[in-house]
Amino acid sequence: MTIRLGYQIPNFTYPDTPVERLFDTVIAQAREAEASGFDTVLVMDHFYQLPGIGTPDQPMLEAYTTLGALATATETIQLSTLVTGNTYRNPPMLAKTVTTLDMVSHGRAILGIGAGWFEKEHNDFGYEFGTFTDRFERLEEALEIIAPMLRGENPTLAGKWYRVENAMNNPRFRSQIPIMLGGSGEKKTFRLAARFADHMNIICDRADIPQKVAVLRQRCEEAGRDPATLATSYLAMTVVADSEEEAKRILDGIPPERHSRVFIGTQAQIAEQLHQDVIEPGITGLTINMIRNGHVPGAVAAAGEALKPLVS
Repeated sequence: MTIRLGYQIPNFTYPDTPVERLFDTVIAQAREAEASGFDTVLVMDHFYQLPGIGTPDQPMLEAYTTLGALATATETIQLSTLVTGNTYRNPPMLAKTVTTLDMVSHGRAILGIGAGWFEKEHNDFGYEFGTFTDRFERLEEALEIIAPMLRGENPTLAGKWYRVENAMNNPRFRSQIPIMLGGSGEKKTFRLAARFADHMNIICDRADIPQKVAVLRQRCEEAGRDPATLATSYLAMTVVADSEEEAKRILDGIPPERHSRVFIGTQAQIAEQLHQDVIEPGITGLTINMIRNGHVPGAVAAAGEALKPLVS
């Protein structure tokens, strides 16, 4: 299975919600997404809230504990991170974690993974950040371990960054768990996606989507792979407004450098924007977040009703 319509939950700061009821609101969003046409629920793999969404001290749940709990609170919706920071976990342990999530969810796990980028988290939690090149070397080695383990093989690798010997991964619910890479790097990320991934979530400005799609297809061809076998999706921050006037007021309050990744308007206007700027250039799936009002009952359902026709 792949992601056609995903709902990401990146925000755990909810007005008038005490911390002890926080996860109840997360469950409610996941269940509403499941009931309204979304096929995947995704959470971020971060320890602090991200710049542009909030402040580092705001609530942030650990990703795989959250997904494991959501597996027991939902029935059919796929579960993933967008995306796991490779630097935060030992690769065979990550393979084991995702495989266990697949077991407890009866085959609904997707491994979303990327190189890692949030330096403050690394420094504060004691993880080695390294250089840009270091992180992508580590990601490539990690995928050489994780990908075989997710399909039941026992890899051995003596690499620069990781070492495993006949690493086993049992039990498994499925013969293979899908791998999704997230990012926008045309040279490194796209090359790794062509080699290892079933799905590529492209994160970029909307104006850059046609170029990203073209380069990803080129990387697949260079790897001897049919580009049609690599599904794609795009992460969009959506802000629903009741009117065009409200949408303009909201947009005026967002820094101009973020405008190209934020879709603001009524449900119908957002659907039109996503169709024109994302689907028509060749992206096959959508993942949205609703930082401003996703926790409000009915908001996720309304979004699903508006967006499901775009990817059906």
